[in-house]
Amino acid sequence: MPAPAASTRWALAGLGAGLTGIGAIVASLQVTVSYEQEADWSTEKLLEEFNNQVPQILAFHVLAVISAALMVVFAAGLFRRLRATAGPDSLVPAVAATGVLGTALTLFLGAGLDTEFVFAFADDEVFVDPSNASFYGHWIATIPWCWGLLGLSGLALFVLSRSGGVARWLGIVGLVGGGITLLAGISPLQYMAGFTGPVGLTVVALGFLVGDKAFRGR
Repeated sequence: MPAPAASTRWALAGLGAGLTGIGAIVASLQVTVSYEQEADWSTEKLLEEFNNQVPQILAFHVLAVISAALMVVFAAGLFRRLRATAGPDSLVPAVAATGVLGTALTLFLGAGLDTEFVFAFADDEVFVDPSNASFYGHWIATIPWCWGLLGLSGLALFVLSRSGGVARWLGIVGLVGGGITLLAGISPLQYMAGFTGPVGLTVVALGFLVGDKAFRGR
């Protein structure tokens, strides 16, 4: 059995992923131009408003990519942890890790257009097509919010908790939070998963970090 320090670093990475994920969502909420543009706005006015929100875009990008990177570490540790208490033929560890990895990839790709636009918005000599700028505003407010696959990870925790593989309260958190997140992802309002996913990840990672003593004591 790994030493306690080695067995909790992955959970610490998950906690960091959850907190930076919440920060990325909050920063994304501040990029509001595409939802506030008025019918009589000129191209110059539209781009000026985006220029004013460059700091928020940069904050979103940095936080989103950090969150995605930390989720990869968390997924690897989660797979190892669940495999230790799941049956040899159980699919739970793979499903749980895949849900986290899928969310990490979605978040990473959600930040993929930032470089294309943020420097253009900050440079008055660069022309940006208004329709493309507006599309980018909708992209940053939708794609990085698609945390629905993380709901699978939560449901996997619930399945394993029924056999005592993880704490019962973690299973309940996984059932409620993961169920809501997955349902949001299935619905046409899939971006709503961005509200519950990062919070659920934070709670679960914190649970493994400080509340998994029974496993680490084996």
